[in-house]
Amino acid sequence: MTVRLIRHFLLAAIVVGTAAPAVFARTQETALKPTLEQRTAGLQRIDGFVPLWWDAARGALLMEVTRLDADFLYQVSLGTGLGSNPVGLDRGQLVSTHVVRFERVGPRVFLVEQNTGYRALGAPPAEQRAVDESFARSILWGFEVEAEVSGKLLVDATAFLLRDAAAAALRLGEAQQGAYVLDVSRSAVYLPATRGFPKNTELESTLTFTTQARGGSLVASVAPSSAAVTLRQHHSFVELPGPGFVPRDVDPRIGSLYVSFYDYASKITEPIEKRWVIRHRLIKADPAQAMSEPVEPVVYYVDNGTPEPIRSALVDGAAWWNQAFEAAGFRNAFQVRVLPDGADPMDIRYNMIRWVHRSTRGWAYGRASSIRAPERFSRGT
Repeated sequence: MTVRLIRHFLLAAIVVGTAAPAVFARTQETALKPTLEQRTAGLQRIDGFVPLWWDAARGALLMEVTRLDADFLYQVSLGTGLGSNPVGLDRGQLVSTHVVRFERVGPRVFLVEQNTGYRALGAPPAEQRAVDESFARSILWGFEVEAEVSGKLLVDATAFLLRDAAAAALRLGEAQQGAYVLDVSRSAVYLPATRGFPKNTELESTLTFTTQARGGSLVASVAPSSAAVTLRQHHSFVELPGPGFVPRDVDPRIGSLYVSFYDYASKITEPIEKRWVIRHRLIKADPAQAMSEPVEPVVYYVDNGTPEPIRSALVDGAAWWNQAFEAAGFRNAFQVRVLPDGADPMDIRYNMIRWVHRSTRGWAYGRASSIRAPERFSRGT
């Protein structure tokens, strides 16, 4: 046996001896993981678009992931507000909207946001891939797989919820109200507003923000203690609507909200930036008629927490929009109702006109500007 051959044998023995413990450790770790049935035994199940399991003993919310590599909507909003007109942070305020998907990589499940600001509409797959790979995506969170069975993955969503997704601490700082930080020991999942529905799953958490020094005067005027501000932040997982919606280009002669993005499949003679108007998917039940009932009307709900006579005024005032729909050829297409008792205003199935109390009077607001490609939603003003 030559010296070179002996060296090869020794090197192989070293590699095998080094790798064996690592392989054994991974195999042992997989074997020690409980099955999904074992991990969820005795827990409260919340069925819905993304099924949930509530572990009351640990204060943990587990999430059952079954839709891998399929896009859906993820929204962040505020379940409760601060109550200050200058600061904002209002009850029911929409903070951000993301197109996301679950992707599994080894022992983790990533929540990945797609980059919809840059596209190649109608281009061959290779050209679309070139655009996709030219611009960054964003992994919003990484979940550890705790258990699995038959394509179902169980992950712990507690830490995902116990984070400042609405950037409340940042906004308090921007308003010069103090250097607030999230105190996880005073934060928890808020189960009453954590619910499941066939096309959406709603999750909420109670978050407490603290500061070593005294908070600003605006916070002190509305919070019991300016040193500890407790808010609730809301998360929505929503099924995307089915195919069939036809986009419409923005008409610059008409004021409207729109979404903008860059289409790299555009003809050389056309602008690369595209703007599509934001609108409801409204379809005539009888397209042949000049005036027709809709297949499904657009319904807005006025917050049942709105006091009278403002509640009735909001219903009557919002209903005036039906005149515009009639001019477009739709009868009874736009309806306004008071939110029924028992319905959750944070449920994404309801188009809401929310009532917000503040310590001083403020203006009503909606979305403050159109959606640009890199920035999805701006804060209300």
